[in-house]
Amino acid sequence: MLVKSFQYKRFRNIGLLTVFAVYFLILVGGVVRSTGSGMGCPDWPKCFGSWVPPTDVSQLPDDYLETYKQKRIEKNQKLAGFLEDLGFDKVSETIFSHPSQYIETEFNVTKTWIEYINRLVGALIGIFIFLTVVYAIPYLKGDKSIFYLAFASFLLVGFQGWLGSIVVSTNLLPVTITIHMALALVIVAMLQYAVARANKEIEKADYKSSPKIYLSLWVLGILTFIQILIGTQVREEVDLISTMLGGVDRELWVDRLGLSFYIHRSYSIFLLALHIYVALLLYKLQNRKLNRLTSIMLILVGAEIVIGVMMAYFAIPPMLQPLHLTFAALLFGVQFQLLIIYNYASSKAKTSRVVIHN
Repeated sequence: MLVKSFQYKRFRNIGLLTVFAVYFLILVGGVVRSTGSGMGCPDWPKCFGSWVPPTDVSQLPDDYLETYKQKRIEKNQKLAGFLEDLGFDKVSETIFSHPSQYIETEFNVTKTWIEYINRLVGALIGIFIFLTVVYAIPYLKGDKSIFYLAFASFLLVGFQGWLGSIVVSTNLLPVTITIHMALALVIVAMLQYAVARANKEIEKADYKSSPKIYLSLWVLGILTFIQILIGTQVREEVDLISTMLGGVDRELWVDRLGLSFYIHRSYSIFLLALHIYVALLLYKLQNRKLNRLTSIMLILVGAEIVIGVMMAYFAIPPMLQPLHLTFAALLFGVQFQLLIIYNYASSKAKTSRVVIHN
């Protein structure tokens, strides 16, 4: 019994650490984008051909701009050819013909080290999630799904690393950034579910299961996920406008945004109403754990709306951009945790009410 308890605690601790590390990486990634540091390192996995990036342009060859641009083009040609062989002709053409890969990025020590720190955090997460898989091995004898969830997360993190190299080689091609964000949320959800599944036996409930609440939580989570992806597309538009205007005249950026921005803004009003509706349903259950998570969810929604309004009316302050992204990811995580806890606790409560007559 003590051995099982230790194994569970070890798995839970590393699982939670990995989840929080992924959220931290999302924050760091937001800082990378808000500071325009995405191409601070023009190659991958090294940075300017070194595992430790340079601190001064004098450490680079005179033709470094052309050198790294050519390396990106060659890598993209190989990728485009591979995709074309698989039948993805349009995707191949988009990657190879997109003008972003021809943009030369001059060395900036601050941006280089911001991007380098982003990569270090990513590597650290890789270590954490590997340990998560190792510590999940004992569950192969009991609940195999826990191990497979951890292992699948590990594979996705590896794919994320590869996708990160494509993001760099294509010079931040918009569609790759959206996929990058979506996968981060999927990884977080899988890890949360694995940890919760290992902990499901101790979940308690004093309420009756309601299909309406369960469905509402699913709908809320899915719609929030969609809103985050729309927001990522808005952010891609912001990056393009910033590039066109040379990073200045920020007060003009919002006016130049397209349809995605207006959908994102209007959609947020509907999501606010849905959050309030679901929160009222959950508060009626009078369960301490659900109440606490519900309150956190509402606080995050409120913070998201306030930050969104400030960004729209105060020329998109750079410091608010990573917060907006991170709070959105946390909101999705809290919603998913509510769904997991409600499902396990209500299922257990339903089971406990079954009475067997002799």
